[in-house]
Amino acid sequence: MRRVGIIGAGRFGSALAESLSNGEAEVLLIDRNRAAMQATSDFATAVQGDATDPRALEEAGFGECDIAVVAIASNVEASMMATANCKELGIPKVVAKAANELHGRILRRIGADAVIYPDRDSANRLARSIVNHNAVDFLEVSEGCSIAEIDVPPEAVGKSLAESDFRNATGFTVLCIRKAQDSQGGRRTVSIPRPADTLESGDKLIVFGETKRLDSRLRED
Repeated sequence: MRRVGIIGAGRFGSALAESLSNGEAEVLLIDRNRAAMQATSDFATAVQGDATDPRALEEAGFGECDIAVVAIASNVEASMMATANCKELGIPKVVAKAANELHGRILRRIGADAVIYPDRDSANRLARSIVNHNAVDFLEVSEGCSIAEIDVPPEAVGKSLAESDFRNATGFTVLCIRKAQDSQGGRRTVSIPRPADTLESGDKLIVFGETKRLDSRLRED
C-alpha cells in the first residue's frame, strides 16, 4: 500500500485525502490549523504542524512517504519551503499545487516532480492517478469518459491491433502507441496506429474509454 503525505488541509488537500482514503493508499496529512486536523481525522492520519519546518515533517513521518502532495498554493513562500523540505527528506515523488504559471515554474526549479493547477473536482482524478500508479496520465475528458496510458494486455502482446481485436476485447479505442524503444534507446510514438501495427511487451497505449472500465483495468495492472 502506498503511503501518501499531504501538506495542507484546505479544500483541495482535504478532498484529495478523502478520495485517497477510499482507494489503496495510507494517507498522512499535516496542517497548522487544529480545527482542520480534527475535521480530517476520520479519513487520514492527521498531524498538526508547520511544513516549512523540516523537523516537523520528519517527526510527522513524511520521510517514509512514497509521494508527497504540497497543497498550500495560496501561501507561495510556504509552498516553496515545504516542497524543498520534501525533496530534502528524499521523498521519491513530490507533487506541488501552484497558484499560477510563475509559481509553477518556481516549484519545478526547486525540485517538484510534478506541478498541478487543480480545482476541487480534480482531486479525485489525482487520487486515481496516485493509486493506479501505472498510469502516467489520467484525464477525464467528459462525464464518464477518460483518456489514460496503459500497458499492453498480455494476451495482445505479439499481435497486431487487428489480430488482437483490441476495441472489442477491451472496450478501449487506441489513440496512439508509445513503442518501448527506438534505435536511439528512447520511446517512439505512433500517433495514428494502423490495424497492422504490432503490440509489443513494454509498449504503452494511450486509450480512450469509459472511466469506470479504465479504473478497473488500471487496478488490474
